[in-house]
Amino acid sequence: KRLSKNNVSLTKEVLQELNQLMELKHQNVCAFVGACLDPGRIIVIWEYCPKGSLQDIIWNANIKLDQLFKFALCQDVAKGLEYIHKSCVGYHGNLKSCNCVVDSRWTCKLTDFGVPRLRAMEKASIPNEEASDKKLWTAPEVLRSERNVDFQKVDIYALGIVVKEVFTRSGPYSEFGFLNSAEILDKVRYSTHGSLFRPFLTREIRQNGELTSLIEDCWSEDPGVRPSASRVLKTLHRVNPSKHKTMIDNMIAMLEKYANHLEELVAERTSELDVEKKKTENLLYRMLPQSVAEDLKLGKPVKAELFDEVSIYFSDIVGFTKICSESTPIEVVNLLNSLYTLFDDIITNYDVYKVETIGDAYMLASGLPKRNGDKHIKEIADCSMDILSSITTFSIPHQPNKKIRIRIGIHTGPVVAGVVGLAMPRYCLFGDTVNTGSRMESTGVPLKIHLSPLSAEKLSAYESGYYLHCRGEIQVKGKGAMTTYFLEGKQGFDKVFPSDDDFTTSPKPEQYNTSKNNSEPVKEKSGNHYIYPLKKIIIEENMNPLEEIKMKAVGLKRHREDYNNRANMCIDTSF
Repeated sequence: KRLSKNNVSLTKEVLQELNQLMELKHQNVCAFVGACLDPGRIIVIWEYCPKGSLQDIIWNANIKLDQLFKFALCQDVAKGLEYIHKSCVGYHGNLKSCNCVVDSRWTCKLTDFGVPRLRAMEKASIPNEEASDKKLWTAPEVLRSERNVDFQKVDIYALGIVVKEVFTRSGPYSEFGFLNSAEILDKVRYSTHGSLFRPFLTREIRQNGELTSLIEDCWSEDPGVRPSASRVLKTLHRVNPSKHKTMIDNMIAMLEKYANHLEELVAERTSELDVEKKKTENLLYRMLPQSVAEDLKLGKPVKAELFDEVSIYFSDIVGFTKICSESTPIEVVNLLNSLYTLFDDIITNYDVYKVETIGDAYMLASGLPKRNGDKHIKEIADCSMDILSSITTFSIPHQPNKKIRIRIGIHTGPVVAGVVGLAMPRYCLFGDTVNTGSRMESTGVPLKIHLSPLSAEKLSAYESGYYLHCRGEIQVKGKGAMTTYFLEGKQGFDKVFPSDDDFTTSPKPEQYNTSKNNSEPVKEKSGNHYIYPLKKIIIEENMNPLEEIKMKAVGLKRHREDYNNRANMCIDTSF
């Protein structure tokens, strides 16, 4: 133990005290090893006990202390104190639960005693607050600095406090948490109207009348009433319910109980470990496909894999930049969390894999990492319709009167998938299919599902009756002109799609021509034109460029009625 002082005068008296410590030999007293008295490095060295201090054990809820164990520990302290009182040292002088240590055999031993001249020099250098904490075991006559103090009786007072700590498994005055150490010492130092201020004894202790009387006698205000260490030891032995057992029996019983407790503790910790392991695995499976995660757990290399045909879904929030400018960062995070939680709940019903979310972009794929034949486009289409319909009931959390609009793009084709990175591995998709899927989303229309020609062709092969609307030819960056399509429903799908007109439904299924004979957009019976729903105006097939520009410049209001009248057109789902 390091002493709080810079130097020490190595006098004849100090050497004598150190030699007295060397002579002590007892199973309940720590062996004195030696002392280092170098200036600025004053250290007293005692026998090491691996279980720690008695105070550590008292406060460790993982260690079960039954009555047998508690009595054995208290008896060990009393035995050690009895030996010191009969030795040339005479008294402990610093008894407290933190100065009682437990060895590997669960034997309690006393330490940090003797050499009073060294300790007298140390006390002057200890701060007041720390000194107050260390004096909670100190007898009132010492606190009052009385003369002719019997330090063996002072030890017995401290022993009573330690016994209380062991049986209640709490600090000396823990029940008086509203008082600090200095206030407690003042109350102990001076009794008020004949009432002593002492720790509170629990009902468990008071059920044993002799044990209660013993503790109260130990911390009596009158030192003459306090029993000797020998008497304390005899009383503890008499009131011990397991007094007929030998010390070896007690030791074996304690070790058995400790071993059983360790088994329970190991089982409990193993169960907790399994729970945490499952949580970690679930989190890993959310970040990576399960098959990939399993290979990584086994230390296997994860090679990039080519998937001949998958369907990719992209969506984003229309006007997200404006929403961010009108919201705080926390509100934006809450918005995205609420929206993506909604989407995440939906995709569990479909054979799709959530690739990633970046800002307001949400990316899905079907057909990987588990191949599903030709079902990938159907799964993505059904999932996208479900996601789009869910927007009708979703509101911005911090702006409940405002709705959000999303646009969705879908493309089908080959991709290469693999894990990228070691510190934060990510399952990434590569290939032109991903780029084209992103283009379908960026060139899409709010509240619409935008399909590439290949996705539309694959979807038309199903007999489920998907309603596809030809958008016509558009310019796609990096692709040039492409004829794209809108997915506007499916036979048997009765959920409502949102729209710009106060979230009304999409055209009824019967408004679409389900004929499979035409490969071009169906023409209106009375004319040679077809509808571009994006512009909500009529563009004639043979119109010259000038007339087309003029027609596009005309306001939406003028052509809304015409558009509605011609909305009974339908588009074939076969290509």
